[in-house]
Amino acid sequence: MLANLKKKHLAVAIVAAAASVMTVPTVSAADRTELTVVPDFYPQLVRNFNPFLQNNLKSTLDFVYEPLVIFNQLDGNTPTMRLAKDYTISDDLKTVTFEIRDGVQWSDGTPFTAEDVAYTYNLIRENAAIDLAGNAALITDVSVKGNSVAITLKEANSSAPFKLVQTPIVPKHIWSKIDKPEAFANENPVGTGPFTEVDTFTSNLYVQCQNPNYWDAANLEIDCLRMPLITNNDGLLSKIVASELDWTSSFIPDIDAVYASVNKNHKYWPAPVGSSVNLLVNFEHPDAAKNEALTNVDFRRAMSTAIDRQSIIDIAFYGAGTPNHSAAGIAALYQSWSDSDTFNSAKVYNTYNVEKSKALLKKAGFKDINGDGFVETPSGKSFELEVQTPSGWTDWNNTSQLAAENLADAGIKVKAVTPDFSVYNEKMAGGLFDVALTNYFTGPDPHQTWDTGFHSRFMGKQGNPRFAMHRFQNAELDQLLESFYATADKSEQMEVAHKIEKILSDNQVVIPVLSAASMYQFNETRFTGWWDADNAKGRPMIWQGTPERLLHILDLKPKS
Repeated sequence: MLANLKKKHLAVAIVAAAASVMTVPTVSAADRTELTVVPDFYPQLVRNFNPFLQNNLKSTLDFVYEPLVIFNQLDGNTPTMRLAKDYTISDDLKTVTFEIRDGVQWSDGTPFTAEDVAYTYNLIRENAAIDLAGNAALITDVSVKGNSVAITLKEANSSAPFKLVQTPIVPKHIWSKIDKPEAFANENPVGTGPFTEVDTFTSNLYVQCQNPNYWDAANLEIDCLRMPLITNNDGLLSKIVASELDWTSSFIPDIDAVYASVNKNHKYWPAPVGSSVNLLVNFEHPDAAKNEALTNVDFRRAMSTAIDRQSIIDIAFYGAGTPNHSAAGIAALYQSWSDSDTFNSAKVYNTYNVEKSKALLKKAGFKDINGDGFVETPSGKSFELEVQTPSGWTDWNNTSQLAAENLADAGIKVKAVTPDFSVYNEKMAGGLFDVALTNYFTGPDPHQTWDTGFHSRFMGKQGNPRFAMHRFQNAELDQLLESFYATADKSEQMEVAHKIEKILSDNQVVIPVLSAASMYQFNETRFTGWWDADNAKGRPMIWQGTPERLLHILDLKPKS
């Protein structure tokens, strides 16, 4: 009943807010063909097109810097050649060779060659701060042979091509002159992608237009990408209801009533590619009381059994998603990789049960000493935890608030906080957070989620993805993650996966919440060719980290 009342209250408020903006005029059409997209939310627009930085503008990868290859995860990881016209991996899985496409130019007219590719991989090897994909650790040598680049790996890795192409390729003639690439804003980028020209940049809008030397221009019918400043879901809602946005991948509560029913051209598709959404705790908290709690496995399990996952999905996500009971932190997308015995034995600690939560707290020595209704640590220290989510991410903000209420019901004092995204990231990188909600990268198997989420090389480094900032470290886990792709034999990979799952489950490293549904909305008023359930060519999200979005752009055609 409580869930239904809260959901109804939120829905009424949102519909009212949407109705208040229905009279907002749509953006007037320019002579050129502009596709209005929202690749991310920003507190403010900062002109930063450095593809190696976490805080860049999220139209940088793919659209300014085109990948060598795009692996289509919705199509069995099928490769689509882009800057590379082919690639091979040696029989011993230790050398990947990319054959570079002929006739490609950088946007300034300089020829794109294998030397640019080799330079880029050597650049990340020399600068750990810009190696966001973690590829430097794979490589021992990079050599150019004609118009091919051979990358020698430290050890056998059957997934190396998939990993290597996540490093954006930059022009040697530009970047070789940059002293500190980790501090370079790259305000006027030179790239190989379709939209390299920064036509407009103001405090509330930026526009990227066609690369004058784009190699695949014959297949591109969009002149420019138009990206207004949008700070949060509420800001997006007003514009999307008013039909001002063409392509978004954001949470819209009660989407049929609020969005789809408003205009016959408003469409959406919940593609089956959602990642896990988990709560991370800080295993190296500087506050002694909080550290005593968060490093106790029974306390973490008590937190997990206190979480009412279905109510969170019903209220915060309006029913989009499924409860996640995986102590290994992976989404339902990868259930086939899970060991049933490990999963089921840990599921009891990852299923809503307040009485179980209280029993686990008692077992671990957490009890209410001062009579305020909340437990103290076994050593008698009081504490209050903060669950952080980025400001304006309303589905996440509501999740953290509901999680705080759930935990309070079990006797754990918690409050929800919503810092700006930059602060959210800084706290995690600096080890100054208590608990944080996050999602994860996905791949053709669970390794991408696990590697970026649990390998120690990603922990505590500014600029790295946030997923591993819990700082739980385990040498055996690192070794298993590194050995996963030492074979191309799936049965052997499955054995490694089961060992990884057991370590993560036995230690309750994360607190699983849900397997998310993908979020993708499109407006058919001005363009055709959108991907949907009947045209399911790939993952359809506009967020950076989905390189298939470049292929999607090439499918779009303006309506005459």
